[in-house]
Amino acid sequence: MTLSETSRRTPSLEEIIEIPKVVLHDHLDGGLRPETIIELAAQIGYTLPSTDVEGLRTWFVEAADSGSLPRYLETFDHTIAVMQTAEALERVARESVLDLAADGVVYAEQRWAPEQHLREGLSLQDAVEAVGRGLEAGEQEAAAAGRPIVTRQLVTAMRHADRSDEIAALTIANRGKHRVIGFDIAGAELGFPASNHASAFDALHRAYVPATVHAGEADGVSSIADALHAGRALRLGHGVRVIEDMTGVEDVMAKRSKADLRDVGLGPVAAWVRDRRVTMELCPSSNVQTGGATSVRDHPITLLKNLGFAVTVNTDNRLMSGTSMSREMHLLVTEADWSLDDLLAVTLTAAWAAFIPLDERQEVVENLIVPRTTAIREERQNA
Repeated sequence: MTLSETSRRTPSLEEIIEIPKVVLHDHLDGGLRPETIIELAAQIGYTLPSTDVEGLRTWFVEAADSGSLPRYLETFDHTIAVMQTAEALERVARESVLDLAADGVVYAEQRWAPEQHLREGLSLQDAVEAVGRGLEAGEQEAAAAGRPIVTRQLVTAMRHADRSDEIAALTIANRGKHRVIGFDIAGAELGFPASNHASAFDALHRAYVPATVHAGEADGVSSIADALHAGRALRLGHGVRVIEDMTGVEDVMAKRSKADLRDVGLGPVAAWVRDRRVTMELCPSSNVQTGGATSVRDHPITLLKNLGFAVTVNTDNRLMSGTSMSREMHLLVTEADWSLDDLLAVTLTAAWAAFIPLDERQEVVENLIVPRTTAIREERQNA
């Protein structure tokens, strides 16, 4: 079998699990283990929709699977409720690292909003430090188990609140400490543009702290443009609705043919995102749940990849979507005809778009991605 034939052969789920992965868009409060939620809730007397592990797991997926971002966000009331102490934050962060590592993830950025975890007396700084300890502990435990992983945290401000200046200052003060590397804004997008937080983004820009911005998920092209201008976004959280700034999309997606890509026209926002290589943190299953796409098969990620956009594959909220990086990749393979080469290409795109310094990115690529990738290719050739 030639190398070309090997690359084209559809990768199995078992092979996909072993592929080294990079996840840039994964919410800490959206990836808890159901059993952990139940245990933490019992400790504080908090009432959950179910106290059965599988029942609670199913409830989260069904509640999130509504086609509405606001309804999707309501599920976080329960996870955030049990993440109000340093011990709980540290545990959740540690377990997230272990779960990601077990799925073949070698680099992960965990995003979360410290301002939502202060009900029991924690300060913002206390919360950031607790998550940092949890990430470090998880890394050490994963490495001991033969699953090395590098993790960092993105400090997030809630876009419907008025604490973004304070959270930006928190991010700047902790950059390079407690595994903090960047900033994000999240929450209800429609009606809460990035420009509402311009002063926070200005401060981050002056301090050379990178930012990603949720945009183009529940709102359209204007939200993306605002993230690029006011937010100076280096990456877009989702950005799936950038196709609304493109022409000829419907015909090309219906035909599913690369030969028709010349018929797609890019508007100024779409052209800027593609030509400037603004990384898109796309989350197929989550986007289907919130109405950003009708199916993984018809998700714009495939078209955007073929057009040369800097696309990455992400989980968003593993609990709410009942997913993992391996599952997202497997869905793209089985429903959207992705190849092993496609999966490896978006992994490298994500690795080089990470907010860690360039030399650290190079170490992740050379030490954690390339060796495993080479081994997988050799195994496929010999199969």
